[in-house]
Amino acid sequence: METVLRLEGVTKHYPDFTLKDVSFKLERGFVMGLIGPNGAGKSTTIKLIMNLIRRDGGTIELFGMDNIKHELEIKERIGFVYDTIPYYGILTVNEMKSLIAPFYSHWDENLFQRYLREFDLNPNQQIDNLSRGTKTKFQLAVALSHNAELIIMDEPTSGLDPVFSSELLDILYDVIADEGKSVLFSTHITTDLEKIADHITFLNQGQVVFSLPKDELLDRYALVKGGLDILSHPEAKGRLLGVRKGQASFSALTTEGETLARRFGERVTLERASLDDIMVYSVRGERNV
Repeated sequence: METVLRLEGVTKHYPDFTLKDVSFKLERGFVMGLIGPNGAGKSTTIKLIMNLIRRDGGTIELFGMDNIKHELEIKERIGFVYDTIPYYGILTVNEMKSLIAPFYSHWDENLFQRYLREFDLNPNQQIDNLSRGTKTKFQLAVALSHNAELIIMDEPTSGLDPVFSSELLDILYDVIADEGKSVLFSTHITTDLEKIADHITFLNQGQVVFSLPKDELLDRYALVKGGLDILSHPEAKGRLLGVRKGQASFSALTTEGETLARRFGERVTLERASLDDIMVYSVRGERNV
């Protein structure tokens, strides 16, 4: 299986933040969700991949090529969708397209016109007058029209209403299923990723907490709830993550739900953990509520 994106030991130092030894890979035809709290290093990682900032250490390869040495060749094969549109707002959709298209040797005008129709984009409408969701669709149309093999998305559904967000996810799902494209999807809206992601990479404080297949991740973690007396039991210690205590009970994340259920029986309840649960409990740690 072809690896389209690989980071190995990537490091970037700032005075007040360090991205440290970040490693993960994305294979062709898959969607990777990049999650983490604000300040975790998601945007820094994407900027490094795109060579907008230079790494201090490690390796970044796209399609088996170093992202600095082969930057132009690589950027022919990737597309970008940002949370804010990086185009000239005073231009119309068609005028902006005319500026962008010459930069790509594989630009397909027929394909672009098809996406204008499918996404209900008016080519004569000024970009500043497009809605938030329609601007995102325009970026995606541009990315797809030069036959990008990897689409990098940074908070693309932020600020969208649920209907528009769901529509965008359906578009992504269809494109990936039909054309075998790969997507790196950075977001704090984990429910989006539960719908379309194949793999999840979780960053916190500049480091990778895990990078795993989504189904394996959701099968691994559970929420456990019970009375406070359980917390002092020797067989509970070391098996609970991010304990949140109330006046008489607690909830926590665990990877050993079955072990706890066998030991404590009806004294605990287990629930399937969502991606949001996994991220929140992992980040917040112990918290009295």
